[in-house]
Parts: sequence; structure tokens; C-alpha cells
Amino acid sequence: MSVSRRQFLHAPALLLQRQQKPNVLWIMVDQLRFDCLGANGNRLIRTPNLDRLAGRSANYQQAFVQAPVCVPSRASYFTGRYPHSHKNRVNYTPLDGRERLAQQYFRDAGYQTGVVGKLHYYPPTADHARSLGWDRVLLDDGVGATDPYSDYVAWRKQADPKANVGYQSTAPLPGKNPFRAAIAYEHTPTAWAGDQTRRMLRDYATGQRPFFLYSSFFKPHSPHTVPEPYDAMYDDVEIPLPRQMTLADIEKLPLPVQKQILRGKPQYAMDRKRLQWIYRSYYAGVSMLDREIGLILDELERSGQAGNTIIVFTTDHGDQLLDKGLEGKNVFFEASVRVPFLLCYPRQIKPGVRQELVEMVDVLPTLLELCGIAAPNSIHGRSVLRAQKREFVFAENVIPEVINSGSLDMPYTAGQGAGGIVHPDAKMIRTARWKYNHYPGHGGELYDLQNDPQEEHNLYDSAAHRETVREMKDRLLDFLITADETDQIAPRWLLQR
Repeated sequence: MSVSRRQFLHAPALLLQRQQKPNVLWIMVDQLRFDCLGANGNRLIRTPNLDRLAGRSANYQQAFVQAPVCVPSRASYFTGRYPHSHKNRVNYTPLDGRERLAQQYFRDAGYQTGVVGKLHYYPPTADHARSLGWDRVLLDDGVGATDPYSDYVAWRKQADPKANVGYQSTAPLPGKNPFRAAIAYEHTPTAWAGDQTRRMLRDYATGQRPFFLYSSFFKPHSPHTVPEPYDAMYDDVEIPLPRQMTLADIEKLPLPVQKQILRGKPQYAMDRKRLQWIYRSYYAGVSMLDREIGLILDELERSGQAGNTIIVFTTDHGDQLLDKGLEGKNVFFEASVRVPFLLCYPRQIKPGVRQELVEMVDVLPTLLELCGIAAPNSIHGRSVLRAQKREFVFAENVIPEVINSGSLDMPYTAGQGAGGIVHPDAKMIRTARWKYNHYPGHGGELYDLQNDPQEEHNLYDSAAHRETVREMKDRLLDFLITADETDQIAPRWLLQR
């Protein structure tokens, strides 16, 4: 291959840039519970590769998303800003074009940028993704409505002899896992995303510029379809199930949470045998991810770039898995908002278990600082490299969730809200001990996480805890008033510390 005079003259500068700037490999999965990693204390689940990564990472035990639903949470990750500020509050809604996203910072700093898998932008097209700073784009959101834009679906039509069978179709055997997949492992979205990530990683690792690679998997999000041999991996494992909720239990919760749990076809009374298979299949989905992530880490080692690559592993939110009677997420219980977060970069990040409170808006400013890229004042998150620790974490969500299609239809109507909840925008503030959830017009929740980690006893109306409710409400109010100050107050007016 011939080299132009301009390329020859710029080669030393490009080589220096590669040596100075660390790469970023960001692995995102969908709807993964904090407690579903071996490294986080689960002795039943099989995650040897993620446990290996955790062993050389800062493993944050108290990390929280800013919204327990896909699109708002991902928008907060990629802007470093709270949902009420970036205003991407509901799935499949467009992000304000004035917002600046992670890949744009990195591309402007000379990085190669690439994405594989679930991006969850709207519109869900590759052209739109490229317009927002991605150099290379391979998409699969894992939702039927976005299949026309899915690179995985297009690939499978050519690669899978059973392409006429739906990729989430099941073919259960009598007495066995009812979620056994009808297609082979090598043709699943999980295998495709892993393979394409490794291909892109190989290409980028030999380039002259550092890379920012976002690898995003759909699993372990429902439906819980899993192929052989993973369908049988947990056949003989009895996984502890959450307490079965009654309608009377649910009706003790604030009305917005009741509406969320009881929308569509409620599942709180699901047969326990079926729920056990859901847990086994969910665990199997995590083990599938673990396999692909292990192969990605091996590929990074082979590339020679492992020592100069920051690795982030996390998820957009957790999964209730019928804890509190709810499938999915969209609430402020720990199973939905507390997430696994691994940050690996031995050159600057000391491996070990970390207990400080962390918000997921902190991921972007941390990456920018590690890569020597200036972060603007508009970013709300703070780098985890800072000595100052958080006293509390914040989350917010539209509860009940606004849905505008299908059996869960719950649209927002001006003046009527969602599902009869006039003001469905709920807020959470959580310290190391206390969690306070506020539902405008419908009271709230106060949980003493030190003495009630399962969030069984709502102390909001307890006379003995009236002062704690007031203190937490004041904290929430003060936070909401000041959260956007860096946007609204000119930098020259801010006190310089």
C-alpha cells in the first residue's frame, strides 16, 4: 500500500497519539441485576469471565442508574446529565439535538468510534447514529419494531438456514425449560454481537488512532429465550425466589407503583414453577453474555492493546424478576436501580471492591478525565477519581411508565397523566442508609436500608420517622433546585475552589 507524503509526515504524530491516549472498551448489557455476578456474591450463577474482569477492576458495590428504564438511563450515561435536563424521559423518543454525547467528545479528540448492538436511539437507524458521532455502526436493538434497521436481522437472513424462525421463538422439550430457543446459539443476537465486537476490535487495534468501542448486548432482557446448551445449564439448580406478593401487599404501595405493577396482565401471582424457569433462563442469559465477554477480553489481549485500554462494564438498569410482584423495572426498588459497575484500567484505577455511592452520570466524566479530554460544565456527573464522595444518589422516572402501543398501552394525556396519575414524574434520593421516593400527589416511601435491605417496611407515614422524611425531602428539594446550576450560572460567577 502506498503512503502519501501527508500521511508520512503525520505518522509520528499519530503514533504519539496512540501511545498517549488510552483506548476505551465500553461493554453494556441490558437489564442485569447487581446480584447476578459471581463477583458480587452470587454463588449459583456462572460468570467466570466477568469475575476475572472484576478481579482486576474497581468493582463498585453502590452504583445507581438515574432512571430505571432503557432510553432515559442510556441518555444519562452518554450525556453525563440527569433525565430532567436531557429530557429523554420515555423509550423511543428523540434526544434533544443540543445534547452532546460521549462518542462526539472522543471523535473530536481524534478517536475512532464504533458501536455494535443495542444503541436505543430514535430514529433507530444507522444514518442517525452516524450523524451523532459514530464512525462505524452495527445495530440490533432486539425489538421487533426495529428489525427493519437491524444489522443482525439482515445478517441472519443470509447466515442461518432457519432464518424463517423468529429469533425469540421457543421449542421446549417435555418437562424441560419452556424458554428453550428454536435457533442455534451461533445465530443468536448474543453470539452475533460478540463476534462483531471482536471483528471491530481487531480492526481498531491495528489502526493509528485510539478507539472508543461501545459493545451493547440485549441479554439478559426478557423474553428469556436461551439456546442449547444454555437452556439446560441450571436445570438442577434451585434458585431462591422472591416472596410472593398478594394484591393486598401491592395495594399498600403508593398508587403510581400499584399502577405500574398491575398494568396490562399482572404477573404477581405467577406459578412458582414457571418463575423458577424464568430465573434459570435469566441466569443462563447472563452466562451466555459471560462467554462472549470472555472472548472479547481474550481478543483484546491478543491485540496487544489490553494494557492501554480502559474497560467499562455495566448495564442500563436491573430487573425486578417478580420481586414486589413486578416483571421488568421502572421502579426505585434496589433490584431496578442498583447495578453492577466494573472499571478496569490498572495504570490509574486500583483494583478492589469499592463501597462509595456512585451515579452512572459519573461514567462519562471519569472516562474523559482518564483520556485527558476536557469535560464541560454542563455535565452533572463527577469523575470517580475525585476525592470528594457523594452523600446521596438520585434517580427519577415516569411511574407508571408511558407506553403507546401493545397490550401495555398507557399513554400520557395532558391533564390526566398516565394511568390516572396526573403527575407521574417520580423522584428518588438515597443515602447509604435511607431511601426516599417522592410521588407528587401520592405520598412517598421511606426505607431504612440498614435494617430493612429488602425494602419491605415503608416508614413514610411513621410518626417516629417524620423528621427523617422531612430531612430527605429537603435534600431532594435542594438537589433539584441546584442540579443544573452549572448550566444556568455563568462560570465567571461561580466560586472558584
